[in-house]
Amino acid sequence: MLSIDEKRVYADREGAIEAFVAAGTGVCRVRVAAEMVGEFDLVSREPARDLAGGPGTLAVATDEDVLVADPVHDAEPTFEPTGFGPAVAVGYADGRPIAAGPDGRLAGHDGGWEELAALEGTVTAIDGELIATDEGLFRLRGTTLRNAGLTAVRDVSTPGVPLAATGDGLYRLGNGWLCDREGPFDVVAADPRSEPGRLERAHAAAGHTLYAFADGEWGECLEVGAPIADVAYGETVYAVTADGTFLAGDGDGWRSRHLGIRDVVGCSVPARG
Repeated sequence: MLSIDEKRVYADREGAIEAFVAAGTGVCRVRVAAEMVGEFDLVSREPARDLAGGPGTLAVATDEDVLVADPVHDAEPTFEPTGFGPAVAVGYADGRPIAAGPDGRLAGHDGGWEELAALEGTVTAIDGELIATDEGLFRLRGTTLRNAGLTAVRDVSTPGVPLAATGDGLYRLGNGWLCDREGPFDVVAADPRSEPGRLERAHAAAGHTLYAFADGEWGECLEVGAPIADVAYGETVYAVTADGTFLAGDGDGWRSRHLGIRDVVGCSVPARG
């Protein structure tokens, strides 16, 4: 049963924000106010491989195409095909979507797709100019790709200080890549509002365990019943599990709600454009 405060998230749209969750079921929109989780609905039924948010927009990678909703904060957002073709990952750089195909092709979208570069490895994540692959990390500048080190990179984050989750550790960019914690990590994220050179809020996940970065160290902050698929930021921290549980909280406790979706792969909180 919903609490009175949670019911207000349904009734009072002032102050609520929208998180979007990508899953095999499609894209689910979740209304949240701080740590309170309100109504949710499917806004796209195309099975999603990845998603990323820009100012007022959302790009979704699917097995058929890259879909873009612009604006995404409409009452009923429309996800338009863009003609990219099958995509495995999507991100935003310089205000435009960047997509990767299963063949390693990279392209940027600004009214149409501009071919940028190609990689031999499988792209696993895109954040800004950093491209994570199973072969390592690459930096994309214009149409030039440069190897940025590491191996078996599963996720990457650029706000504040670049971070990478790999098959053998959690890394932070300092004087080269510094291993903060050993062992396989699947997810890493930092608050997009972080100042350059500082980690103000950052989280990482290894299987069912969520870690938070504080006072220069990573510590366990949450253990859940399914693998953590992604982390996003608004007023508080939002996490989503592979089996569709949406969590909201930050240090003093977490609220959770099952969304009734499966095969979750990502979560995003696009800023209002």
